[in-house]
Amino acid sequence: QVQLLESGGGLVQAGGSLRLSCLASGSMFSRATMGCYRQASGKGRELVAISSSGGGAHYVDSVKGRFTISRDNAKNTMYLQMDNLKPEVTALYDCWSHEGAETWGQGTKVTVSS
Repeated sequence: QVQLLESGGGLVQAGGSLRLSCLASGSMFSRATMGCYRQASGKGRELVAISSSGGGAHYVDSVKGRFTISRDNAKNTMYLQMDNLKPEVTALYDCWSHEGAETWGQGTKVTVSS
């Protein structure tokens, strides 16, 4: 059974940076598609970035150039580096994996103050 453990959220001022980590256990991590979603208060869930097992990465337009998704297959860990943060990205960020079936993390809160 795949489990995802997230860390790295918190409070940061606008213009600052955070790095989210997502550790996968019970997974053939290198074969999994990994991603990060977010849900702001009062809004629906939105895909932020995705990392394919082949190494490709895709981003929602609003974060291109500021967010970078990466993975370390040896550590079973996905990272989302978030730079030049803006208040509008404040949300609950959730790690996601797909390896035959979907798995979700517990979510980590990101708050950007102006």
